[in-house]
Amino acid sequence: MSSSSGKLVSQIEIKSSADVFHELFRKEPHQLSTISPDTVHNCDLHDGDWGTVGSVISFDYTHDGKKCVAKEMIEVIDEEKKLVTFKIIEGDLLELYKNISVTVHVETHGESNLVTWTIDYEKLHEGVPDPNTLIDLCFKITKEIEAHHLSSDEISGKKTKKLVSSVEIKSDGDVFHEIFRDRPHHISTMSPIVKGVDLHDGDWGKVGSVVFWRYTHDGKEMVAKEIIEAIDEEKKSVTYKVIEGDLMELYKSFAITVHVDTVGENNLVTWTFEYEKLHEGIPDPNSLLELGIQLTKEIETHHLQ
Repeated sequence: MSSSSGKLVSQIEIKSSADVFHELFRKEPHQLSTISPDTVHNCDLHDGDWGTVGSVISFDYTHDGKKCVAKEMIEVIDEEKKLVTFKIIEGDLLELYKNISVTVHVETHGESNLVTWTIDYEKLHEGVPDPNTLIDLCFKITKEIEAHHLSSDEISGKKTKKLVSSVEIKSDGDVFHEIFRDRPHHISTMSPIVKGVDLHDGDWGKVGSVVFWRYTHDGKEMVAKEIIEAIDEEKKSVTYKVIEGDLMELYKSFAITVHVDTVGENNLVTWTFEYEKLHEGIPDPNSLLELGIQLTKEIETHHLQ
């Protein structure tokens, strides 16, 4: 994969029906303007039939405060996986990307369903940003679809929530895992986000050890005391459970897992947040998840220099 190509993957749990969600993107995307009117303003069929591979549809939508258009071809429909892939063939996004496709996939997990958004793209040049704000827009639409199909009581019934986001890196996956396992105190030399990491109890790289982070989030200096809850060498994953600090002013519980998976020549870094809000007025930690992705890219840059 060239340095201008990339993939972003994000997941979010919903309590509304997986079949209804899949059906909406498969053959009824024109209903989105009634469900998420502030984001999707119109959706028209240009060629073919709704819900048929090869058909062409156009979206009028708002992204980053700007009115945009996208003409898209339905490239893949997988009924078994509840998956639809749209390939953008005209519109604003092609002013930034040589090619870009969006896949929406729904999986059933117990009482809830996991919606995965995957954006595969190739930039026109290296100065073009990764489409993080576009995947945020997909999250927003997902939550509005869920709210449309559920009452507020049903939505608030599930207390523990999960956010997942992935980004590909070209630097070494083993080194990345080792940093979060054994050497988080080196991250402040790789990224200005992290101001310092100290060991408060135990040993570096040991489950049960306590680590203290100083970092910047949303322009504020913050702290987090975390216990290393799990280390999985086979999966290259580390889980930190937050036990003190600024996040505890918003969340009853908060755990962060960093996982590295080798995909061909590149490595896929996945950040997973599992959290319970103190009350429903607390926002989901989307901006913190973006911070994790930014931190990942800065660690990658440090090791590719």
